[in-house]
Amino acid sequence: MSATVSFTAPTPHGPQRVTVAYARVGTGEPLLLLHGIGHHRQAWDPVVDILATERDVIAVDLPGCGRSPALPDGLPYDLTTMNAVLGAFCAELGLDRPHAAGNSLGGLLALELGRENLVRSVTALSPAGFWTRAERRYAFGVLMGMRATAQRLPLPLVERLSRSAAGRTALTSTIYARPGRRSPEAVVAETLALAGAEGFFETLRSGRSVQFTDDVPGMPVTVAWGSRDRLLLPRQGIRAKHAIPRARLVRLPGCGHVPMNDDPALVARVVLDGSRAQEASALRTSLSTVAL
Repeated sequence: MSATVSFTAPTPHGPQRVTVAYARVGTGEPLLLLHGIGHHRQAWDPVVDILATERDVIAVDLPGCGRSPALPDGLPYDLTTMNAVLGAFCAELGLDRPHAAGNSLGGLLALELGRENLVRSVTALSPAGFWTRAERRYAFGVLMGMRATAQRLPLPLVERLSRSAAGRTALTSTIYARPGRRSPEAVVAETLALAGAEGFFETLRSGRSVQFTDDVPGMPVTVAWGSRDRLLLPRQGIRAKHAIPRARLVRLPGCGHVPMNDDPALVARVVLDGSRAQEASALRTSLSTVAL
């Protein structure tokens, strides 16, 4: 089900009305899916049907991306504001501490939600925030180049390029290790999403000072990194493990920065295993209580 919801978020700048587009499918415990900068919720399409066999899956268009309008004027696209918006979104949908999985910016947001205890488990795929200053500058430069290309290319040319594996590689090889597997329709849609993302530059501006250094105690955390990630280099996963010592660090062989399309079965298994870890922990706690 695709829908749009408007709600009031208690942001640091006072209560603000925000509108968010999302898609929801499946049954089970809720699982919130968060995409990367300039992308849209359809980035998760290759894994949604698998996840929906065990989870009530809610894939979100972040504010200023996809079909979600930009944040109200004056609101920054920083972690504090996004935490408040996503927390209010979950409350509006009646989601009681969902599991959270995110990619890139979405992975960072999922970790922030975990740090604030707003979710019950976190799976972060190539999350932002574990870079050095040089790595951040490199990633931001690549992203700005991708955005400029997406805005400059006329739609008929994008459509023509998307019809061949070579063209899809030219358009998306920065984020996919296997761009030929992406459908032509998906490549066109995500190129348009990147070109039209209203919150793109504001999000980059807010990310200049971001460095994730805090632990995420009290819940299962999985950090997974594609071995062929060309945007946020795989060595950043080691820094994530140092920051979150109890996190499960998983390597995704042959996957790029957005791994859901490169190996859907593997990524779905990693996300589901991450959320099952919370269920196992809750069961152990329940059994201990009964034993006492």
